[in-house]
Amino acid sequence: MKYLCLIYDNEKEFETMPRDRVEKMMGEYRAFGDGIKKSGHYVGGAQLHPTHTATIVRSRNGKVSTTDGPFAETKEQLGGYYLIEAKDLNDAIQVAARIPSAKSGSIEVRPLVEANA
Repeated sequence: MKYLCLIYDNEKEFETMPRDRVEKMMGEYRAFGDGIKKSGHYVGGAQLHPTHTATIVRSRNGKVSTTDGPFAETKEQLGGYYLIEAKDLNDAIQVAARIPSAKSGSIEVRPLVEANA
């Protein structure tokens, strides 16, 4: 079964983090990515640009509107994701717990609805 691991962390903290801590964290992410590729859990993933680059899109009564930036002010922002293959939710949780941002932020694990081909 496929699970989406949404990575939430405080992007303001990341922006002011000393260079050596940033490099350490990026090393942890590279090691994590290599590990889940070797274990067969990895399906895909990406880091997102900061929230100020986001655009919110709404369609109401046939009219499309857009708004810059995130919809809500929160302490943690969506910064990236991993799409993984796991045997069950417990397996997915074990993988998500190893994502480096689980130590400072949170990881939301959600199963994908997979259409039968």
